[in-house]
Amino acid sequence: MTSPELTAAAVEAAAEELRPVVRPTALEASERLGDVLGAPVMLKREDQQITRSYKVRGAFHLIRGLEPAERARGVVCASAGNHGQGLAWSCAELGIEGRVYVPGSTPRQKRQRILALGRGRVELVVAGSTYDEASTAAHADADRTGAVYVHPFDDPRTIVGQGTVAAELLAQSAAAPHTVVVPVGGGGLIAGMALLLRAHSPGTRIIGVEPEGAASMSAALAAGAPTRLPSTDSFVDGASVGLVGSHTFPLVRDLVDEVISVPEGAVCTEMLGLYQVEGIIAEPAGALASTAVRRLAGTVPADRSLVCVVSGGNNDVSRYAEIVERSLLHEGLRHYFLVTFPQEPGALRHFLDDVLTDSDDIVVFEYVKKNNRETGPALVGVELERAEDLAGLLDRMERSPLGIERVPPGSPLFGFLV
Repeated sequence: MTSPELTAAAVEAAAEELRPVVRPTALEASERLGDVLGAPVMLKREDQQITRSYKVRGAFHLIRGLEPAERARGVVCASAGNHGQGLAWSCAELGIEGRVYVPGSTPRQKRQRILALGRGRVELVVAGSTYDEASTAAHADADRTGAVYVHPFDDPRTIVGQGTVAAELLAQSAAAPHTVVVPVGGGGLIAGMALLLRAHSPGTRIIGVEPEGAASMSAALAAGAPTRLPSTDSFVDGASVGLVGSHTFPLVRDLVDEVISVPEGAVCTEMLGLYQVEGIIAEPAGALASTAVRRLAGTVPADRSLVCVVSGGNNDVSRYAEIVERSLLHEGLRHYFLVTFPQEPGALRHFLDDVLTDSDDIVVFEYVKKNNRETGPALVGVELERAEDLAGLLDRMERSPLGIERVPPGSPLFGFLV
């Protein structure tokens, strides 16, 4: 059963309240994604929002509605980064003290921004290695100190605040979109948006997208109730949630047409596409929705539109090397091998001339056994011009007298070496 506070009217009221506070964000066309889909694709640019994420909408809406006695006790939250920034900005604007608990996986850029946006009113606490561990610590803080816990997604006040993204995009659209694609972590954004869309654009298809390594909403839908994942991949940190909300789940179950998951490597490829073509610096969670466009190709009529929510742009520049690596691996363009070179002249020359071709590029060459370079295997990374070139490379390796072992992506060995 959903809370009586969770209605389209509540989202509309929140939109009016937030109108003088939040920044109206652009709704822009993407020719690149439109060519993939076969229909117009619009990007709702919440990466341009105050704090560079939609999260400020929910945090400010909740905190502004607190009673004076609650404000005096201060606020506390757990966050992968963006919600903490929204809370920090809200505390500074409203003159309230706060604490933000983040997991150790939160990028440095997000931690620094939390402190800067808080302007001296917010304390940052690193607790645990996952969002769920940080959340446990933040709840304990609230119980101990009496501070108000500001949930990043599973509070009706947060949900309706985040749902105001839908009110804004409908006001900006000349016609109701055929499909709206929304990133999913704990479910707050899509639940709030679905409330409004179902009331004012009932024919619009609503699709949620979550990372394969943290597909908690898909698990909940399959089980019929929120179900904790045994582990999560924290790469898409803004959507890496192990347990969806008790408020958000029934709304997603009843109002959302479909929730799909996408590989983290595909997210990296889309992040690079957004950056190189549209000039958008999206964080991993911010690229989740548009990553799904390839899967949706041909499902939208050419005269209708699809809207993707770019939910955040707080990406640490130091992560781009990993982003490029994950993208190349996902696209099948980069591969790693353990090559044992015998102690005889010409072994390396054979590998270069007879195993590789002119279009194959060695990007990594490192001896694994540092104390015995003459006989130790070498870790060799090869970048291909085309993914389909892999079959020929593997065939030449099979016919080579060298001892060559492929290091498959995802194996424990791969994670240790690369």
